[in-house]
Amino acid sequence: MSGITWYIFRQLIVGTGFVSVALAFLVWLTQSLQFLQFIVNKGLALGAWLKLTVLLLPWFLSVILPAALFFVVLFVYSKLSLDRELVVAQAAGMSRMRIAAPALLCAGASLAMGLFFTLYLVPETMRSFKELQWTIRSDVSQVLLRDGTFNQISESLTVYVRGRDKNGDLIGVMVHDTRDPERSTTLMAERGSLGGRDGGSSVVLYNGSRQELRRGTGNLSVLYFDSYTLDFSGVGGSSDDRYADIRERPTRELFGLTEADGISPANVVRMRAEGHQRVVGPVGAVAFTLIGLVFLLTGPFDRKGQTLRMVGAVAVVVALQAAALGVMSLASKELAYIPAMYAVALLPIPVALYILLAPQWRRPASFRTRTA
Repeated sequence: MSGITWYIFRQLIVGTGFVSVALAFLVWLTQSLQFLQFIVNKGLALGAWLKLTVLLLPWFLSVILPAALFFVVLFVYSKLSLDRELVVAQAAGMSRMRIAAPALLCAGASLAMGLFFTLYLVPETMRSFKELQWTIRSDVSQVLLRDGTFNQISESLTVYVRGRDKNGDLIGVMVHDTRDPERSTTLMAERGSLGGRDGGSSVVLYNGSRQELRRGTGNLSVLYFDSYTLDFSGVGGSSDDRYADIRERPTRELFGLTEADGISPANVVRMRAEGHQRVVGPVGAVAFTLIGLVFLLTGPFDRKGQTLRMVGAVAVVVALQAAALGVMSLASKELAYIPAMYAVALLPIPVALYILLAPQWRRPASFRTRTA
């Protein structure tokens, strides 16, 4: 790798890394605020909240990386042009492709990283995110029982916990249960412990009483107990009932599952479209980079028209991204549009390469004479 190539490549790598991390952090910060409700309303620990939100970072990066590389390419090559460094490189005999080589190397690295993200890492982290989110929402006994307050677990179930000991056991528990329409039940116990047959969806109460009031008759019965198990499984639900989202399914399932596996025809189409999107999505890093290079390297290396060329490159990329989203929406409903996904993603690459490899367009001699 020559000195000028390494010089440009280093600027592109550092810039892309910085912009990607900065944008990912910004998106993560805005999205993580949505999950503060788990801390405020459900008493979730800060570490669990941080783990929940960090699991979204690979997904953010897979979306941000092509755009980040595109804007860094525009910035770096525009700066090189304004500083006359590209003029010197061209005068030294470097062709357009040699000047564009550092950006293409970065685009290839971004493509490989993007494929790793979309085909493997993002589904794995998204599955972990969904499972943790489901656990937080459904594991009532471990998440929702906050100390010193009445925990409204559902419209028909209220639990009060006075405090906890050093082992995490509950002290001073009162439960008001109206889930049964025929009766209302109030339980009071000296202490309680988390756990049970449903993997933590129940609380075992010790040394207390159970008061049951029959509706309609007004009969009250009192039962004193040494231990009593309060089941929350009907409130939170079981993890076996959770339906796997398309984004968390492994790529092999998206291409392998059929209606014979109990999947509806509409979901089979959506899975196929998502699988192909995971393949073509990272290609945008190469296509966007080439578009930026076409606009910046095929014109004169001066300040005149530089801003206009950058705006034109951004407009083309925005149009391509809009077309890709539209085709993806159609493909999720009809598999016949899947070839169009590949066309939108791949067609700009040979067109841009042809423009970069073509000899520089010159004005006719008669035009140059009239201008003189």
